Amino acid sequence: MLLSLEQVGKTYVSAGMPVEVLRGVDLCLGRGETVALTGESGSGKSTLLHLCAGLDRADRGHIEVAGHDLTAANDAALAALRRTAVGLVFQQFNLIPSLNVAANLAFQARLAGHEDDAWIKALADRLGLSDLLGRYPEQLSGGQQQRVAIGRTLAARPALILADEPTGNLDEATGDAVLDLMMELVAEAGAGLLMVTHSPRLAARLSRRVHLSGGRLAA
Repeated sequence: MLLSLEQVGKTYVSAGMPVEVLRGVDLCLGRGETVALTGESGSGKSTLLHLCAGLDRADRGHIEVAGHDLTAANDAALAALRRTAVGLVFQQFNLIPSLNVAANLAFQARLAGHEDDAWIKALADRLGLSDLLGRYPEQLSGGQQQRVAIGRTLAARPALILADEPTGNLDEATGDAVLDLMMELVAEAGAGLLMVTHSPRLAARLSRRVHLSGGRLAA
């Protein structure tokens, strides 16, 4: 099992009052599987992704990613896991302003020790970035920056891809092409994809769909 959550809970404090965002979430994702995570705005979908990435810690329950127990891991171990096994595509692009597109694409793969120039070139071609490799983030549109962020994640060939509305800034045709690319990587590498989406059309393309409501998941 690539990703396993058992009775995961998370509570925040807002205006001095506890707010229970997740209430005993159970979820399993196997290699080669793609899962769409849906739910209303504010239901805790992004919180759940952050917990799976080790960017935040659960208050209770157990999370395991690629055989690593996130509950017991220290910050250094979590950072190492994100470098080598987990790919993140969040709504903030987080591109490095001082690096051009080519260098941004290669950055994560270099950190993971998985740099492959041929694979990065293929990604740039598939994402329509080949003519933009010398440009810097400030010279790109929002949609172009999103494509670079997605390419950077896929360049490292992560075992688990966590994506939060990865096609939200893209037109339908480009969004479909990006999803095709992520699903191909999952199939070819035996990886896994957990993707937050508000699009029923995109959700229907994945292996299965889970819905987050009231702090719990339902199929």
